[in-house]
Amino acid sequence: MITSLSIKNYALIEKLAIDFSKGFSIITGETGAGKSIILGAIGLVLGKRADLTSLKNKEEKCVIEAQFEIGKYNLKDFFEANDLDYEDDTIIRREILPSGKSRAFINDSPVNLQELQDLSLYLIDIHSQQQTQELSDESVQFKIIDAIANNSEIIAEYQKLLKSYKSDKSKLSALLKKQSDASKEQEYHTFLLNELVAAQLKSGEQEELEADYEKLNNVEIIKESLDKSLAIANEEQFGVFHNLNEIKNALQKVAPFSPEYQNLFERITSLTIEFDDISKELENCSEKLLNDPAQLELINQKLQLIYNLQKKHQVSSVDDLLQIQSDLGNSLLELDNMDEEIASLSKIIEEKATELDNYASKIHENRVNAIPNLSAQLVAILETLGMPNARFNMELQPSETYFQNGKDELQFLFSANKGTDFGLLKKVASGGEMSRIMLAVKAILAKYSKLPTLIFDEIDTGVSGEIAIRMGEIMKEMSTTMQIFAITHLPQIAAKGDSHFKVSKSTIGDDTQSELKLLAQEDRIIEIAQMLSGANISDSALNHAKELLN
Repeated sequence: MITSLSIKNYALIEKLAIDFSKGFSIITGETGAGKSIILGAIGLVLGKRADLTSLKNKEEKCVIEAQFEIGKYNLKDFFEANDLDYEDDTIIRREILPSGKSRAFINDSPVNLQELQDLSLYLIDIHSQQQTQELSDESVQFKIIDAIANNSEIIAEYQKLLKSYKSDKSKLSALLKKQSDASKEQEYHTFLLNELVAAQLKSGEQEELEADYEKLNNVEIIKESLDKSLAIANEEQFGVFHNLNEIKNALQKVAPFSPEYQNLFERITSLTIEFDDISKELENCSEKLLNDPAQLELINQKLQLIYNLQKKHQVSSVDDLLQIQSDLGNSLLELDNMDEEIASLSKIIEEKATELDNYASKIHENRVNAIPNLSAQLVAILETLGMPNARFNMELQPSETYFQNGKDELQFLFSANKGTDFGLLKKVASGGEMSRIMLAVKAILAKYSKLPTLIFDEIDTGVSGEIAIRMGEIMKEMSTTMQIFAITHLPQIAAKGDSHFKVSKSTIGDDTQSELKLLAQEDRIIEIAQMLSGANISDSALNHAKELLN
């Protein structure tokens, strides 16, 4: 439960520190005094978003800190899962800086808003007038029934499986589309693949073919050049080889006279050997060189095939064509394997659908068993709240659709009077009736919830007199198992509280401030008397206030 709240520089509050106790606490005050500011501050602690309008003084930061006693609520696993320090008396602090940035801390460990919001689900339920209207929403009605049916764990398992099921359905849909698209292109891709395979391409082939083509296409020029080179090299009297030998013989004679001459002799000897080898290779090349028009045509055809394929596929090398050939082969192989993959995934989806159906059936069965119990409890409570003829008709209709909470559709029908037909809550229930129904729902849920604190924000809208007294008694009864706050304008409810806080607003110079004060018994009598008769308190109002408190 919340044990203390401190607020600094928030809205109309300059500085406030207040302690709370267990049981039933009342908060009263005139309209506009700042009750919504208190709720807003608690909302910030619980993870609601904030902006600079929250700051009273725009030059200073806003700090809101709340202490919660959580030792009885088995939250150690949550703290461990979120890597937070656990304390039985946990402190949550929220800071809003003048820059607009916001910071949050749990036991001095920095956290993000999502972590605050997750923790808040275990700490406080703030019931607003808007929430009363949401009672007409089917999802809210299901949450009520499922709480009574103890469906939380099975719905969690169902939702986990449903997420996996939907993911597989999306994969299957993508596979089927891919298969459909691939099938349309399969014939053309097969043609392209066969064309590339028939070309019998090899890496590096293009460069070799182009070199062979240049050689055969210029055979006469090459032959003439080679033969001329051989003639110059080997001419008997004036050939290069003859002259090299003459130089070598001359240097051989002087080589012994100096290392320098010896070096020149060795170099010319090496040159002679190298030139002799070149001459032999020239002769070999000349002998092998043949004019072969047929081979030239074959090479030309293969090159033209390569060039045409490169142009078609918009690439510049044989390696690129080989990669395309590999990709096409893999694509067609993947298409062949796709049928098997689709069949396997379809089987998995079918098995998950069966498991989902089993979960949904169990959820439905639990709801069917819970509805009479819920209906009976609602009717019993509403009878004490001045609605003796209230009746509910909650009809579950099985559906083929997988919803987030099962496969049921719900008709949550209500009749307040004898002789009237059942109708949808939002159409047949008045504002006062909706308030009483919601209080009855909260009273029932309190028995099944381990929530520490519940705050009612003017749940008494549209009621008065004896009904207000009974509403106060119900909240008082609820406070035996959880901490209850009621923001109210009704003295009948205010008198039922164990403690009573008043929100007031005052003007000091040009500044307006709100404050929250715990009322002593005498102040409480005066406050309730004012709620009964207004600012001019009569003796009758004072006596009535004392009677209500007693």
